[in-house]
Amino acid sequence: MVDVMVAPTAQHIGEDDLPWANGEDGIGLKVLQIKESEGLWVIKNQFPPGYSVQTHKHTGQVFAYTSAGAWGYKESDFLNRAGSFLYEPAGSIHTLYTPEENTETTEVFFAIWGANLNMDAEGNIESITDGQTVLMGYYHMLEAQGTPRPSNILLD
Repeated sequence: MVDVMVAPTAQHIGEDDLPWANGEDGIGLKVLQIKESEGLWVIKNQFPPGYSVQTHKHTGQVFAYTSAGAWGYKESDFLNRAGSFLYEPAGSIHTLYTPEENTETTEVFFAIWGANLNMDAEGNIESITDGQTVLMGYYHMLEAQGTPRPSNILLD
């Protein structure tokens, strides 16, 4: 007798199935998935021209795909442009920025394992960002703009 296993099914989220949360600093955020058991958080960000993120260190690996605009690291000499893929190994330290001369909003998909250790100019850890803090921030930003919390984020 053959033991029939039930295979897991795919989970789909369409482009317009989740709302953008818009921050006071001009950024946009969508939280697509939080797999707390794996330390994974999957997000989409929108960054305006001339934007900069605090210097941070990744405790896990990161995969990034740019669909619009351009961004880079202040510590590097390359720019990620639409169609670019970037891999960041665990332990990498950098300061993400978008060039002032960008003519459009930059949009990036990130799959991040672990946490971002946000650092001051001396390299001291000031705060930690992980899947749960990003999810809570997303909910807070949505509430501030009067948008209800979505019920279709992939959570475990």
